[in-house]
Amino acid sequence: MAEIKSTMEMVLARAARMAASAGESDFSAEEKGKEGMRLAAAYMRDEVQSLGGRLAAVAPADLAPVRKGAVESLLRNIFLSREAEKQGSAEKAMQGLVEIGQGDGQLLQVFAEMKKLLAGYLQHREQLRQQLEAQFAQQMELMEKSLAKQTGVAMKLQPAQHPKFQEEWGRIQTQLDEQYGRALQELKDLVAEHLCR
Repeated sequence: MAEIKSTMEMVLARAARMAASAGESDFSAEEKGKEGMRLAAAYMRDEVQSLGGRLAAVAPADLAPVRKGAVESLLRNIFLSREAEKQGSAEKAMQGLVEIGQGDGQLLQVFAEMKKLLAGYLQHREQLRQQLEAQFAQQMELMEKSLAKQTGVAMKLQPAQHPKFQEEWGRIQTQLDEQYGRALQELKDLVAEHLCR
């Protein structure tokens, strides 16, 4: 009976050691992923000039989780911006991903598509807003004339001031964000799959 107990204790001890080792491995990979995220954040802040060079200095055993963390962080910086000025962040993130991918031709094609998509989003958004403003401009003219008759004062009303305009614009913008957001996410998934395999 003593032999059975000692064998059982040995099996349990070994299982505990394996579980602890697996936990340490997961913790280590998570820490390395965070290191990659910090590296990407530093790159985005222009504190790191060569992302590819920094990754080349990472130990081969640690490279996969560090690279994955950096890729995830950079991909988060690529989003549908409602202002052209904020597109610079997405372009910088794409440049960092190109460095990580070492100029891979397939990646360059995906990033060209991404740039077209982001520019198309801004252009499409502006067109839809102008169309909506044109629709409401006619209504605003009628309201201006009516108010001028009532008050005796000429007023200039903007379409965006109309509550229905805001409601309709919100609906249009939500649809646009969903449509372009899905397309952008597909491209981002391709990049992640390509760089993190």
